[in-house]
Amino acid sequence: MTDKLIITMAQLTQSVGDLRGNADAMIAAHGSKPDSDLIVFPELQLIGYPPEDLVLKPAVWERAEAELNRLAAATAGPGPAMLVGSVFREDDRLYNGIALLEGGHVRDIRYKVELPNYGTFDEKRLFASGPLPEPIQFKGCRIGLPICEDVWFPTVCEHLKAQGAELFISVHGSPYEIEKDDKRLGQVATKRVRETAIPLLFLNRVGGQDEIVFDGASFVLNGDASVMHQLPDWDEAIVDTHWSREDGEWTCAPGDIHQLDDHPADIYNAMIVGLRDYVNRNRFPGVLLGLSGGIDSALSAAVAVDALGADRVWNVMMPSRFTSQESLDDAAGCAEMLGTRLDTIPINPAVEGFDAMLEDSFADSNVDITEENIQSRIRGVTLMALSNKFGHMLLTTGNKSEMSVGYATIYGDMAGGYSVLKDAYKLTVFKLSSWRNRNKPSLGLGPDGPVMPETVITKPPSAELREDQKDSDSLPDYEILDPLLHGLIEEELSVNDMVARGFDRETVVRIERLLYIAEYKRRQAPPGVKLGTRNFGRDRRYPITNAFRTV
Repeated sequence: MTDKLIITMAQLTQSVGDLRGNADAMIAAHGSKPDSDLIVFPELQLIGYPPEDLVLKPAVWERAEAELNRLAAATAGPGPAMLVGSVFREDDRLYNGIALLEGGHVRDIRYKVELPNYGTFDEKRLFASGPLPEPIQFKGCRIGLPICEDVWFPTVCEHLKAQGAELFISVHGSPYEIEKDDKRLGQVATKRVRETAIPLLFLNRVGGQDEIVFDGASFVLNGDASVMHQLPDWDEAIVDTHWSREDGEWTCAPGDIHQLDDHPADIYNAMIVGLRDYVNRNRFPGVLLGLSGGIDSALSAAVAVDALGADRVWNVMMPSRFTSQESLDDAAGCAEMLGTRLDTIPINPAVEGFDAMLEDSFADSNVDITEENIQSRIRGVTLMALSNKFGHMLLTTGNKSEMSVGYATIYGDMAGGYSVLKDAYKLTVFKLSSWRNRNKPSLGLGPDGPVMPETVITKPPSAELREDQKDSDSLPDYEILDPLLHGLIEEELSVNDMVARGFDRETVVRIERLLYIAEYKRRQAPPGVKLGTRNFGRDRRYPITNAFRTV
């Protein structure tokens, strides 16, 4: 029995499906800490999280078992034992679990009990719920291993305390959401510690996986709920925590307390991580996007440069006869400030070609939104041609306000591979743009100074698909639209609920209708960074054919 332990927190990234690469990273981390007693890795670190239906493939279980045994073999020599998250198969059931590897063997395994089945999570579809776990014995310490969701409810921790647990080690794959840091620490972890008086080591992963980003921000709480360690957000970190037992209770010695991102720096860094890992892990040489001179494309270009570097971002201006000189100047100014390539490809020849091609078919029809959408689709085809020819991923630039009400052209400005603004309302776009012009994000590879002309932020938004067009011609001002959309989407409120908040009934009815009928477009939209609690995609799964209205 010992009265001292060094437990290493390995806040690492993962690559879903790259079991060999994930295991190699764990072996390297293990080798870097020869004096540690135990090194802990995040939830499902071996196979990556969330694995979705990949985990149903038998070859994944088989390879996971082989790689886990390889990891166990690494503990036969000097260095710490390991706690490794992986998938386990028992009695024809799959479990999300964690294994203690020590002395060259897989010594103990514990399974996750509480399986999340909401929002981005669908673990009940994939895994069986494990039995209430017993603590593991490690060098005289009885350690409880509640896995992620097991800490969000009291049952597992209360059971572990009743079984004599002296320390909780909880591994997580907890995605970023706005204000999630406060929720994890203040509303969840602190509550479990105060209920049990047992210290808690909370370990989360970092990095992007498709639409989800993980911010790390791991921490340690002593039994009195005091914070002893706060690891950084967004970055990998391998940190030793020093524990001692006095009067039968384990306590952690104070360590570094990193300052986490304030708002909106957290949103901006989430966008950087999501785009960076999506582009790099899918092996794109870089990204290209249509730079219109408007705020959405300007912010998208800035995030891309901060994520990938200016040399991997290719901007393309595609003017039509409706494009103002101000937009041409603002696009050129953005590219110059960001240090990126900017090509100009006028679309007038293609527009004239379509006019001629469709002249007979459209002879008895007035000019309407169809001709506007043709311009957008010509731009989409042009950008996709460049992507196809040179390999750069096309970054779309639409925001959540537009996507909510269908003010985006399917097969036009919606064409592309990824969107950093997909879950950002228009007012958030303005806020982030102003913030980035005054600040450089901690992860940013872009310039220290402003990234777009101030006129990009201050001019009225316009798609410039007809003469003197403004967004406000057909939509409420964003100061009205965005709070209305937030209520309808994030809060799932009814028309009557929003009218009670002071919104005009006719406006609410119209916006609710636009929201529902645009579902078919959103189903065909590219993936994008999840920022809030109800992103279009995994969080909000509405039927396309839907006759329901709240009035």
